[in-house]
Amino acid sequence: MDIVMDTNSQRKKIHPHKFTLWVAIGSIIMMFAGLTSAYIVKSNQPKWLTFDMPRIFFYSTAVILLSSLTMQMALKEFKGRRTNKYRNLITATLFLGILFIVMQCLGFSQIWSTGVTLAGSGAAPFMYVIFGLHGIHVAGGIIALSIMFLQGYSTRRRSYNPVPVEVISTYWHFVDILWIYLFVFFMFIQ
Repeated sequence: MDIVMDTNSQRKKIHPHKFTLWVAIGSIIMMFAGLTSAYIVKSNQPKWLTFDMPRIFFYSTAVILLSSLTMQMALKEFKGRRTNKYRNLITATLFLGILFIVMQCLGFSQIWSTGVTLAGSGAAPFMYVIFGLHGIHVAGGIIALSIMFLQGYSTRRRSYNPVPVEVISTYWHFVDILWIYLFVFFMFIQ
């Protein structure tokens, strides 16, 4: 008995790397939903201390939004096989991702210098944990972008498989959207 594979059904299957990414994104969403829910519940405790968002977080938000735009443009240029434009845009995205992390560190050092530390109760311990976890996810994206950067400038024979670029693009947009959610959450919920 011969098994005939329908080419249309094969096209509808999701690539394993993309499927794994979506499972990971679902897990990350659940983790941050749990943490922000716990923040809301705990915020009703007596002596709950809040903090003001440093202005640099507004600027870092603009930086990560811009990096999402350059990432999307890089994906488009990669698919169009415009190597030089892709290289420039992936470099810009990598630079903006690093700049975002630097700005986050500066913002947290400003918060820390005002006496808002991990000690005691209040918003600070939650904020450091939640934003720290986001920073770790952005750092993972920067590592992936660094690999894409190195591959983009490699002199070896090129493979124009768009899947790796699509995967990092989706992940990068996700950490961007996650930051917007966390930023708005801490601006209005605390």
